[in-house]
Amino acid sequence: MSVTRQDVVDFLYTEAKLLDEWKLNEWAELFTDDGTYMVPPIGEPDASPTKSIFYIHDSRSRLKERAERLLKKEAHVEYPHSTTVRNLHNILVSNLDSEIIQVECNFTTYRTKREVLDSFVGKQKYEIVNQDGALAIKSKKTILHLDSLRPQGKISLIL
Repeated sequence: MSVTRQDVVDFLYTEAKLLDEWKLNEWAELFTDDGTYMVPPIGEPDASPTKSIFYIHDSRSRLKERAERLLKKEAHVEYPHSTTVRNLHNILVSNLDSEIIQVECNFTTYRTKREVLDSFVGKQKYEIVNQDGALAIKSKKTILHLDSLRPQGKISLIL
């Protein structure tokens, strides 16, 4: 099956929709078995996860655990769940004909909870593969373009 740019863009929009609808288990299934999800420290987009403390550095199994944990009522920081709206901008897709498709885009995630609006902005970098006729995320790296995590002070949702 030949993958088009529109297939990749639609896949990213589907991922955003799953996250906005809190379908976190389905979201985790979008990753390959060796897939990773990373959020490096602010101001250090090229940091090494072995030498720096990342906000998030999850393997596929940890992604599933994170999804299950956030869906429980005991996850007080996200229960009841926040309302989120995700926007993707300036989506650049390259290497469509190779084994690993490279995608880079800007993102904005708005979250409302307890009458407070938080905004997360930055860049997302993906490695996407065609796995058995379906697209899958081999890696997702979310680079925050913020000065700090103020006023929210934490990342309690999946970006």
